[in-house]
Amino acid sequence: MSFTFNIKELAKQPPKLLPGHRLCAGCSVPTIVKLILLAAEGPTIVATATGCLEVATTIFPYTSWNVPWIHNAFENVAATASGIEAAIKAMKRRGAFKYERVNIIAFAGDGGTYDIGIQALSGAIERGHDFLYVLYDNEAYMNTGIQRSGGTPLGAATTTSPAGKVIPGKMQHKKPIADIVVAHRAPYVATATPAHWADLMRKTKKALSIRGPKFLHVLAPCCRGWRFDMHLTMEIAKLAVDTCYFPLWEYEKGEWRLTDRSLVIAKNPKLKKPIEEFLKVQGRFKHLFKPENRHIIKELQEYVDMVWEDLLKRAGIK
Repeated sequence: MSFTFNIKELAKQPPKLLPGHRLCAGCSVPTIVKLILLAAEGPTIVATATGCLEVATTIFPYTSWNVPWIHNAFENVAATASGIEAAIKAMKRRGAFKYERVNIIAFAGDGGTYDIGIQALSGAIERGHDFLYVLYDNEAYMNTGIQRSGGTPLGAATTTSPAGKVIPGKMQHKKPIADIVVAHRAPYVATATPAHWADLMRKTKKALSIRGPKFLHVLAPCCRGWRFDMHLTMEIAKLAVDTCYFPLWEYEKGEWRLTDRSLVIAKNPKLKKPIEEFLKVQGRFKHLFKPENRHIIKELQEYVDMVWEDLLKRAGIK
């Protein structure tokens, strides 16, 4: 199967996420969804957990979804996707379903994945359901007020980890959610960003060609929660990759591969930028540049370097 794209042909496709949604100006999530749905060929069913994407695209009585779509609770989108797949199997056995293959795609944010949705996700992967789970990771509970989540990085200021005299932002590192899914032996796991659009679409297309549970971890810069000007969304996504804060890789049936810009950096380490380049353009990290908090930047840099070196070894580059 080819995982390349003809841009002119893609431009002719009718959109599966329509204009008129109320996601913030500068939000990366609609770009992520549009790219993924553009890469999804054939009939597609979408399930969406409660979160920014769900509330902003389906304000009653309107919807921006141009595909069959279902909303469920914050914590159970993987269970809903599992049920859709099981129902399709049952209908096929009765001869009541005309399609040979249907794309089932579950979208959820970091709160609905790292935290209250991880049990349903773990169970769905263990049972081997055939669907694609997309984590759009804006690194906090943005829909309910920018509270910290398991996906919030070390030192980030949120409404429940406020930077001040008591604590200098969140005190813990991000949970390694993609590694946790890999540990479940899912057949395909990958990371992506909307700024590296061809990489995201190729990984989506590849994932949908594979039977079983697949997982895409997509970084979703949030101008409201990360505190940056809305025109910088894609630039910040690029900086996340260039600093190796968020490397681009894929895991397929036991094999690790670096992709796109991360593969370029692995071959030319001089291109790797310091983590400060990613931090300094975001208001949620501005307190880290005070003399008393500089040690947190050092700690974060050391952590990023450690994870990057480990990834290079997994990919067979070191």
